[in-house]
Amino acid sequence: MKRTTAEILREYGPFPGADQVHGVTFDGHHVWFATGDKLNALDPESGQTVRSIDVAAHAGTAFDGQHLFQIAEDCIQKIDPKTGRVLSTIPAPGHGGDSGLAWAEGTLWVGQHRGRKIHQIDPETGAILRTIESNRVVTGVTWVDGDLWHGTWEGDDSDVRRIDPQTGEVLERLDMPAGRGVSGLEADGGDRFFCGGGASGKVRAIRRPKRTSQPGRGTGASRS
Repeated sequence: MKRTTAEILREYGPFPGADQVHGVTFDGHHVWFATGDKLNALDPESGQTVRSIDVAAHAGTAFDGQHLFQIAEDCIQKIDPKTGRVLSTIPAPGHGGDSGLAWAEGTLWVGQHRGRKIHQIDPETGAILRTIESNRVVTGVTWVDGDLWHGTWEGDDSDVRRIDPQTGEVLERLDMPAGRGVSGLEADGGDRFFCGGGASGKVRAIRRPKRTSQPGRGTGASRS
């Protein structure tokens, strides 16, 4: 396993009225981050929030190219980002113990926090298609360039790790500096991960390492 220290490229926030940052996702222009009772759109270049949607936003966030998906307690909401309207809901696989959320190849990938699992689910029904076991608490989840990454955060220790999507084996690990935990995770498709910072109220950009070997087996990117 390759292990390095995460390189923090930029910190955003804290943001007014946001005591916690949970899930994060990226729509190609804005970073959306969940703060409990709102989804907020952040311009990663200016560092300014440009709009907010009033919606329950307790954990992971994802974007499928058209809609936002947001964990709210024990369900996952499908949201129209233009109107802010909740279009539908499905049950979350962890029944309220859910954390990260990602979109890849037509399905949702849901972290189960203390269950130490990642579930691939049907976005229409919530049915579990398969489950990947982790050896750490799972926070944020993202797919990028055929690689599955997830965040962990236990006590003062937090990292972002690339895992084999078939076996759950840890292939690469980016250790976060002390005091900087990862609550949500999303790749921008380039050289950045965006990370929710939990009770710090911040969003952080860290460098995604370049791969010299072939992408891991599995599925596609976190958005399409």
